[in-house]
Amino acid sequence: MIARADVEDAARRTAGLTRVTPVLQADTEAFPGEVWFKCEFMQHTGTFKARGALNRILASKERGELDPAVGVVVASGGNAGLANAYAAAQLGVPATVFVPAAAPAVKVRKLEVIGATVIQGGAEYAEAYQAAVEHARRTGAVYCHAYDQPEIAAGAGTVGMEVLEQIAGVDTVLVAVGGGGLMAGIAAAVEGHARVVGVEPRNAPTLHAALAANEPVDVTVSGVAADSLGARRVGDIGFSVAVRTGVESVLVSDDGIVTARSLLWNDYRLVVEHGAAAAYAALTSGAYVPKPGERVAVILCGANTDPATL
Repeated sequence: MIARADVEDAARRTAGLTRVTPVLQADTEAFPGEVWFKCEFMQHTGTFKARGALNRILASKERGELDPAVGVVVASGGNAGLANAYAAAQLGVPATVFVPAAAPAVKVRKLEVIGATVIQGGAEYAEAYQAAVEHARRTGAVYCHAYDQPEIAAGAGTVGMEVLEQIAGVDTVLVAVGGGGLMAGIAAAVEGHARVVGVEPRNAPTLHAALAANEPVDVTVSGVAADSLGARRVGDIGFSVAVRTGVESVLVSDDGIVTARSLLWNDYRLVVEHGAAAAYAALTSGAYVPKPGERVAVILCGANTDPATL
């Protein structure tokens, strides 16, 4: 569980190390309410995850848990891996990243360019995860989870604090949900000030299924956004914060996500990945309809995508 105080601590800890990403108002005639884009895809490494990674590593250092000779370890060939490798490099400690054997070569190269030690093995993420946990146990490296750790979620929540400062009177925040770290952090940050609506692909409804079952449950994951919203269950932190703060869940189709991503490019020249476009798809597909005058922030959380597919 995290609260606003944890997000405030993260903001203090990471000040000057993360970008305060801009907001852009959408065309006023497009929706009943007033819609703003939070351009978090402009963050270091192309996603919000650099915020949580920096907060996790710095908090571990404050507690005396970080051995600068051993550094950190993470299991991810995607956005979390890139973010933690970047954060470690900025703080001058080594990073080891475990990725499945089938991880795309372009992502492995990116990790190596940043300076991480990349270890490939196993057919699935689960095997890379187990290997990373064992590495942490054996070496004393600080393990950085992709989403389900307090410092990771609180760091991500600094996005929400910026939204409150940048969009006066914001009523609703639309945010894509995979493992739920970003959603949890934002919900904690804006609690008492704005409502949060989690947007999920119909093919990866982790939060939706958890709210229906009253506990995190495994779901089958597939679809165009599975590379970034592909967690098989929402994290414990994400679920607990969602229940406490009243986060709602809406579902969008793959076609709706693809359309929203194209509209962001065609109408605003914004290039985002499918997972980030899911939040906007809630509006463009009608899954979420703002009330007249409602001020809505859409978190565009990542841009690690192939522009050729636009």
